[in-house]
Amino acid sequence: MQRVIAKTFGEISFYGAVALFVVMTAFPFYWMLITSLKSNPDLYNVTNIPFWFNEAPTLEHYRYLFEQTMFARWLLNSLIIGVSVVAITIVAAVPAGYSLARMTGRTGEALGIGIFLTYLVPPTLLFLPLSRIVANLGLQNSMWSLVLVYPTFTIPFCTWLLMGFFKAMPVEIEEAAIVDGCSLFGAFFRMVIPLSGPAILTAVIFTFTLTLQEFVYALTFISSTAQKPITLGVATDLVRGDIFFWGEIMAGALIASIPVAIAYNLFLDRFISGITGGAVK
Repeated sequence: MQRVIAKTFGEISFYGAVALFVVMTAFPFYWMLITSLKSNPDLYNVTNIPFWFNEAPTLEHYRYLFEQTMFARWLLNSLIIGVSVVAITIVAAVPAGYSLARMTGRTGEALGIGIFLTYLVPPTLLFLPLSRIVANLGLQNSMWSLVLVYPTFTIPFCTWLLMGFFKAMPVEIEEAAIVDGCSLFGAFFRMVIPLSGPAILTAVIFTFTLTLQEFVYALTFISSTAQKPITLGVATDLVRGDIFFWGEIMAGALIASIPVAIAYNLFLDRFISGITGGAVK
């Protein structure tokens, strides 16, 4: 009897903790959704219940976002910046991480730690030198300045991340490919990269998410409305003095967050799958 009670209590505790976690995770999306669908009288009436609709839902905030602002342009800018930074980061971080992982002795480990430490440098310390570089290249007030700046912190972290994955991959796979006639580059390109799919995908999602949510550099280097990414555009053009367009802000945040949330959920198994298991197969 005590065993049954203990088992039941354990199951209740487990599912209760899961339910609490689900509620805490889903609540921000729920709050953004209902706020973006509320009418302004319903939204600003302090006597109304804030967790549900007191008046009929409306799409006026979404219409305002796409018709009265440059939200579509901000989305396109964020997509261009994200794809460009992802491409630059992967091209640089994959060979760098592999080289450091295969470097013998303590040199590779020390270099890996040094590269990761550069990721921890506060952005506020880099404003002046990066501003000088952006100005010398003629990229002031352009979204391409962000394409130049963002890899300075995405490449170090992704290199360190990929180095850990490559270290877990058996070196015998590459040696076998070389014995079969592949060059070192051929073994890397034909064997290592295909087996590193989960690691590369993790770096891609991380890089794109980081560029999508970054705000400090965008605020520093861009002032033109047409050049702003979505984070900067929503935060600056929808806040005018002490007036906050909460419905439009929540609509923009929801539109920007849904693709990232879907991507994380679709590729969750790939994130946590082991590189060694795939290599053995």
